[in-house]
Amino acid sequence: MGANNAAWGFHSLLPLGFWQAFTWLGDSGLLIPVSLLIALALAVAPRTRPVAWLWCLVFGAGSLLILGSKLAFLGWGVGSRALNFTGFSGHTAISASVWPVALWLLASRWGHRARVAAAIFGWLLAAGIGVSRLAVDAHSVSEVVAGYLLGVTVSAVFLGLAHRRAHPDLRWPMVVVGLLLPLVFFPPGRPAPTQDLLEDIAVWMAGVERPFTREDMHRS
Repeated sequence: MGANNAAWGFHSLLPLGFWQAFTWLGDSGLLIPVSLLIALALAVAPRTRPVAWLWCLVFGAGSLLILGSKLAFLGWGVGSRALNFTGFSGHTAISASVWPVALWLLASRWGHRARVAAAIFGWLLAAGIGVSRLAVDAHSVSEVVAGYLLGVTVSAVFLGLAHRRAHPDLRWPMVVVGLLLPLVFFPPGRPAPTQDLLEDIAVWMAGVERPFTREDMHRS
């Protein structure tokens, strides 16, 4: 049974190959390193070091929720058959957490309006990545919506709190280089082996022979 239980398909206006390439922008192999680079960039200057710790705290909390929901389903089958929900869409949640902050950092020297516009563009980009997860039939609508809301909460909380603190003053070419650095290790189209690792951890923690699947949920 496919993950996408939506009665709409506007994403079919674009070819599947596009969505398969676009969805990589939400891959953890790209965005986890970017999240670490955000923390590093904020930690360089003493005046923005508290903002770096704030980012680590807020992003870490969101990541634990994503991880917990996935392990709970894979190991113990905790989900909702009615909602076709097996856990937060990780691509969508991490995208909505990281991209608005990364682009806000990119616009850090251009004033408040530029930073706000950059963050909004990041949320729109994350929404597109959420649509890509439906297009490639990786998640259900409930999983994408839940992931998006979680990610938006993470980035909005961070940006709202960071607004009251010292802002970074980074040159945009340095930020662009930092954002491109993960491409050295995870070139486009090469997904991180996150899912296989989570399945192994869940099987070990739950003491089961194999991870729980969406098909198992709908058969129960």
